[in-house]
Amino acid sequence: MAKLKKLIEQILLGRSDANIGFDELCPVLASLGFSQRIRGGHHIFSHPDVLELVNPQRDGSKAKPYRFAKSAP
Repeated sequence: MAKLKKLIEQILLGRSDANIGFDELCPVLASLGFSQRIRGGHHIFSHPDVLELVNPQRDGSKAKPYRFAKSAP
């Protein structure tokens, strides 16, 4: 449980996005209530309270890092 909490904190801080393992990210999303659907190599996560789908992609053993643009107020 401590490992899960530490990984969630690492993700939320956004300081090491390129160092998050893909196989570690999927269980984190599932623990947060996301449902997973796999089609071929695509892992698609949905959550009833989140409008957009989460579609993490592999980059070797890591999850590809993404930069999200901040919306203007």
